[in-house]
Amino acid sequence: MDLDPDDVFRDDDDDPDNEVYQERESTKELVVYLVDASPKMFSSTCLSGDQKDETHFHIAVSCISQSLKTQIINRSYDEVAICFFNTREKKNLQDLNGVFVFNVAEREYLDRPTARLIKEFDHIEERFMEEIGSQYGIFSGTRENSLYNALWVAQALLRKGSAKTADKRILLFTNEDDPLGNIKGATKIDMTRTTLQRAKDAQDLGISIELLPLSRPDEEFNVSLFFADLIGLEGDDLAQLLHSAGEKLEDMKDQLRKRMFKKRIVRRISFSVANGLSIELNTYALIRPTIPGTITWLDSVSNRPLKTERSFICSDTGALLQEPPKRYQSYKNENITFSAEELSEIKRVSTGHLHLLGFKPLSCLKDYHNLRPSTFVFPSDEEVIGSTCIFIALHRSMLRLQRFALAFYGSSSHPQLVALIAQDEIVSHGSQIEPPGMHMIYLPYCEDIRHVEELYSDSSGATPKATDDQIKKAVALMKRIDLKDFSVCQFSNPALQRHYAVLQALALEELDMPEMKDETLPDEEGMARPGVVGALEEFKCCVYGDNYDEESELVRNGKASETSKKRKAIAENAVKESASYDWSELADTGKLKDLTVVELKYYLTAHNLPVAGKKEALISRILTHMGK
Repeated sequence: MDLDPDDVFRDDDDDPDNEVYQERESTKELVVYLVDASPKMFSSTCLSGDQKDETHFHIAVSCISQSLKTQIINRSYDEVAICFFNTREKKNLQDLNGVFVFNVAEREYLDRPTARLIKEFDHIEERFMEEIGSQYGIFSGTRENSLYNALWVAQALLRKGSAKTADKRILLFTNEDDPLGNIKGATKIDMTRTTLQRAKDAQDLGISIELLPLSRPDEEFNVSLFFADLIGLEGDDLAQLLHSAGEKLEDMKDQLRKRMFKKRIVRRISFSVANGLSIELNTYALIRPTIPGTITWLDSVSNRPLKTERSFICSDTGALLQEPPKRYQSYKNENITFSAEELSEIKRVSTGHLHLLGFKPLSCLKDYHNLRPSTFVFPSDEEVIGSTCIFIALHRSMLRLQRFALAFYGSSSHPQLVALIAQDEIVSHGSQIEPPGMHMIYLPYCEDIRHVEELYSDSSGATPKATDDQIKKAVALMKRIDLKDFSVCQFSNPALQRHYAVLQALALEELDMPEMKDETLPDEEGMARPGVVGALEEFKCCVYGDNYDEESELVRNGKASETSKKRKAIAENAVKESASYDWSELADTGKLKDLTVVELKYYLTAHNLPVAGKKEALISRILTHMGK
């Protein structure tokens, strides 16, 4: 494994843009799935997205299975536990009746999700009745019930870790809106009191309880009967949960995904407003590029992760250096040594916190100043009491005066100016659409801005201008091909989807490779509509004229360069060479990996596919194009 010796002198801990630091600083989640296994969960059916009757138990299990597969990719260090209540058998550390904690060998009850856990959980329905069983967990002769026991077990599981470094949550799946409905009189009152007290005890320990209600179209889930008091909902929160309870069950996966991908703090920073006055802010990453997970080096025998260690050996004596390494700088025939701490201080430009410089009108901020995704900031009184009060005063004043705050932010490796823009709360139909807070825009350096006039001016220095008619034709074309309600979340990275699909198939030992749809390919059917074709032709004729020929224009202007001729010759040669291979047979027999990169590029060039990337990426691109 190649290591960079300069890492010894790098101040990663002070770099807020460092992904390793951000992931280490951000809190991980400890989640316990509580699934009701009462007979009602197996008898209640509804229509799923493909119009098939499915039990509520199947829907809950499939939602959890899908979330685990997603979670193991996105946040693999989060820890989960799966717990069934209202069961015939019991399996928990407290030996409580009616509660069964599902787990696999070589894994703790609350631990990171593994491929073996997901694989066995996918088949839990086939053997559930035989190995676990279902029954109503109201035990006669006692004043305990399986919901009370399940909350007790979940609370015990979530004792792991500190509430300051981990978000602890219980996600409860049930279709029974009154679990104690069959009990009457003083017994019901006492059992209700103890169950609600158990939930309150868990919440006092920093554990949040969230309900995912399952209901049928002809049977509404009444949250107010019992669970509103259990999870502590009232007012707008209760109305929002009542609305989600009435949604279609095929949206359950989306509901669970929203619960799983909770907004997480990327980093806590200090905001210096004036001399001696600082407040605390939480930062949230609204959007980030998705990248493949980091490579984990495994031992070839035990298959366990390897731990990398570095040792420095003296080149003169060969002895192992025990003291921290030092660097030196020659000065006047003398070597001046520096320790790692001294180098860190020399390179330090900023402490990584936010320093207010002043305020400017919003009109001074241009769209092209936003070069990278912004960071959302929100106050926190956890460490500095009064941060919220000061933040609100700044927020309201900036909105009223139409100003943004200019601040200095950064690290030793990347100091820069930022703009803090106040965002007001947006409420629609009684629910919050956008929260109040501030967006931190990372301002560019002067070298990051390029002037269009300098790049596209002709030999005389004049910049070509479009006529009014050309602008009208361009606007008409844009309206024709405008994407309505566009969002970047609508499109998945096809290369990453293929990458994760292969990993999932290998880990779960799946025989069939799932089909991946490339959503980034052009909509050829939509672009072929008469309206779009007509607008495109009008724009082309307006700009270039009726008799425009691109090839002849290149030749006339002397722009048919040798590069284009070479590119054409390479393409023709690639088509010729590609025809000599039986690509389908090579793909079926797995012999593509035996070909060289040059040979693989023959196929890609012949089919107008990108040729960039490593050998594995080229093979994956070929298999995707062939539909293998």
